[in-house]
Amino acid sequence: MKLFVYHTPERVPPQVTADCAIAIDVLRATSTIATALDAGAEGVQAFSDLEILIATSEAWDPARRIRVGERGGKTVEGFDMGNSPLDCTPERVKQSRLFMSTTNGTRALECIRSAPIVLTAAFINRDAVVQYLVKHQPETVWLVGSGWEGSYSLEDTGCAGAVIEGVLEQSGISLDALAGNDEAVSSVTLYRNFQDDLVSLFKHASHGKRLLGLGLYEDLEYCAQLDFLDVLPVQREQGVLVKSIL
Repeated sequence: MKLFVYHTPERVPPQVTADCAIAIDVLRATSTIATALDAGAEGVQAFSDLEILIATSEAWDPARRIRVGERGGKTVEGFDMGNSPLDCTPERVKQSRLFMSTTNGTRALECIRSAPIVLTAAFINRDAVVQYLVKHQPETVWLVGSGWEGSYSLEDTGCAGAVIEGVLEQSGISLDALAGNDEAVSSVTLYRNFQDDLVSLFKHASHGKRLLGLGLYEDLEYCAQLDFLDVLPVQREQGVLVKSIL
């Protein structure tokens, strides 16, 4: 098994794919996806384009349809929810499908959706992802950060490092044997530096500062919980994530 880290979707190699590709958008799309599925949502369908989201979701029962739209950290006008995991309570999302479009996270999912296995990871469900990798040992694994509008994102790379650290601990494989590129090694170093204070990592990150400016400190605290949820989002069909029963 070789793990490769790509800081943004733009860095993913063209015209090839991995045996398993993992999208990471800690603040906040993949944290919201894990929380929604844990709370009983039927599924989460990701879109990069808001108009396509609206058109596709029109065919869904309005009573079981939640449109999630976020741009720049704020809820898109006319949508049911923004991109906060704290809104994903069982009372609100159970048995519903979330039709989601966010600034960055859904772009990462779209980039890797052709891979045979597509997962999503955040700090809150890190261990579920690690257990899957250790059990199934896919030959090549891509950990793809969402970044911020094409730029490097500190928290996504830190989460990639957390996943790799978990695999190291549970598999006994050395970092030299596991790392597929230099980014994988640097992500582990970043995670180890902040593993005891992930909120501090978020406060250093540009998007963390952006969310703090919007008064969303509780979101940061929630997303900084390590191994909080035992849920593994997996792509059932292109663009549609469900709770894994693997």
